[in-house]
Amino acid sequence: IRDRIGSTVTSLLGLLGKEVDPLLSREHILISNILDASWRLGKDIDIAALIQQIQTPPMTKIGVMDLDSFYPSKDRFELALSLNNLLAAPGFNVWMEGEQLDIASIIYNSDGKPRVAIFSIAHLNDSERMFFVSLLLNQVLAWMRIQSGTTSLRALLYMDEIYGYFPPVANPPSKGPLLTLLKQARAFGVGILLATQNPVDLDYKGLSNTGTWFIGRLQTERDKMRVLEGLEGAAAAMGKNFDKRSMEQTLAGLGSRIFLMNNVNYDAPIIFETRWVMSYLRGPLTRSQIKLLMEPRKAAVLSERTAATTATSYTSAKAPLTTKLASKGEVIKPKSSSMPIISPEVTQYFVPPRGSTPAGAALLYTPMVLGTAQVHFGNLKTGVDITKDAALMTQVTDDIIPVNWNTATEVSFNISDLEKTPHESAIYAALPSGAGKARSYDTWGKELANWIYGNYKIDILKSPLLKQFSNVGETERDFRVRIQLNAREQRDAAAENLRHKYEPKLASLQERVRRAQAIVDREAEQAKQQKAQLAISVGATLLGAFLGGGRSPISAGTIGRATTTARGASRIRKESQDVGRARETVIAYQRRLQELEADFKDELNLLTTKFDPLTEELEHLSIRPAKKDISIRLVTLIWLPYWQTSDGRIPAWS
Repeated sequence: IRDRIGSTVTSLLGLLGKEVDPLLSREHILISNILDASWRLGKDIDIAALIQQIQTPPMTKIGVMDLDSFYPSKDRFELALSLNNLLAAPGFNVWMEGEQLDIASIIYNSDGKPRVAIFSIAHLNDSERMFFVSLLLNQVLAWMRIQSGTTSLRALLYMDEIYGYFPPVANPPSKGPLLTLLKQARAFGVGILLATQNPVDLDYKGLSNTGTWFIGRLQTERDKMRVLEGLEGAAAAMGKNFDKRSMEQTLAGLGSRIFLMNNVNYDAPIIFETRWVMSYLRGPLTRSQIKLLMEPRKAAVLSERTAATTATSYTSAKAPLTTKLASKGEVIKPKSSSMPIISPEVTQYFVPPRGSTPAGAALLYTPMVLGTAQVHFGNLKTGVDITKDAALMTQVTDDIIPVNWNTATEVSFNISDLEKTPHESAIYAALPSGAGKARSYDTWGKELANWIYGNYKIDILKSPLLKQFSNVGETERDFRVRIQLNAREQRDAAAENLRHKYEPKLASLQERVRRAQAIVDREAEQAKQQKAQLAISVGATLLGAFLGGGRSPISAGTIGRATTTARGASRIRKESQDVGRARETVIAYQRRLQELEADFKDELNLLTTKFDPLTEELEHLSIRPAKKDISIRLVTLIWLPYWQTSDGRIPAWS
């Protein structure tokens, strides 16, 4: 398998125009490791899959070195581009047509009858010839190794004009398997027949492993010396003597149509002459002649392949090239079995598929753009100081505006769960052209920052009365409950201030009422005393008038006392009026006191209602980030997985 891998990789790189040393070439070592990993798992790998695995190899180390240190992604991308150019080159599609290079089916028909298979490579260029010859020889070698040993001829490989495929110094891809066949094929019953007009351009190791020689007239001394060296080596390998001088004379004397046959199993070489042969061939076949000969066979192979493809296709024959997603109405563009080639400067990740694989379904990856950012919200007045992570994904299209963040959705998976390699046997939706350019993601990152600036905000509540703000994420109910205690404290403080405001006024009015009441009491007492004195004076006057002692009852003294009594009555009326006025003053002060107490109670009740958080109308505030507080962390391509059912339907990803 090492020989087969080595020659295959060398042939492929030769097809790219790269002549490399298998031990020194990074390209050769990387592709060899990829083929080895696939083939040891029993998996086929075509050029499209090889391009994909060059971008994302199935290993993380080459030898003891990290993959990116050994072969950076940028350099791997250039190699992948070279292979892609080869795949896309005009005319290369013919390499994907025709029969498989299966030696067993080539040398035997379906009935087991041997047949002749002719491979014409005259129309190919040198690199294409080397590529095909190397693959053919490796296939023969692989088929040979699974055969049993025999002394009978099982198959014969004839190669006309091997110049350039078996040189003495260089190591083209064809040399390794050809030398192995020359050494080992006879044990498996496989004969090798090689023809050349330039023996000097053949490897001497191969010549020494050749058992039968047919030698015609040689043109140069160099050719003669190379043949003699080969014959001498073959004789030594069989333990026989070799007379070099005699053989040299024999070769020098060969004429036209005279040949020398040297067989290692014979004691001596044999000279023979060929018959005259009439050939009806006019030369190599042209491309049109080859096409005419192969057209029926090609049509049969194509029809067989079409039938096999139809039977194994995941998509219904009636399914359109584009399919609308069931729930979102998104369109999946025409699909490919290989991952698109993307510049290594563009990072890409794969979202892990969810759930189990539906029966008969295929995994379809569709391209999306993922953007992540850190957004800081800071406001000294409200006390907001928080940083949030944003993760959004949106479609990428070939429209004028390829990425529209207004249609983005929050991702429902963990960014840390993203995978760097896709699942095997997946198919891929078409990748819009802009998604393969690194500078596009810089632009989309700036657009994401602007979109976050215009759309991201944090909503909080404000209590206008208490001048307090809710915490980020705090519900209105929790906020009202939290500020109740503070409201009660502020209410009690306001009530205390209100008492301090009304206490002097109440005390003043109460003092005035007290003083006015004292005046009323004094005036009433004075009026009472005047009434008592008046009664005594009236009694004394009357008594003096009636008991005058024989004198006249109305005397000057009596008249004086009567006058005094009259004046006392007048004072009593005045005192009564003073008492009345004093009582009116008391009533007025009491009324003002009652009004002041009522005002105090009303304001106190208003405070109680005013400081009730359960009834207060809260303000809604929005805190937006500053542009400098938006940090774009990642804008990358991601592949979103869908399960495409056997009837072509593609349910929405969830």
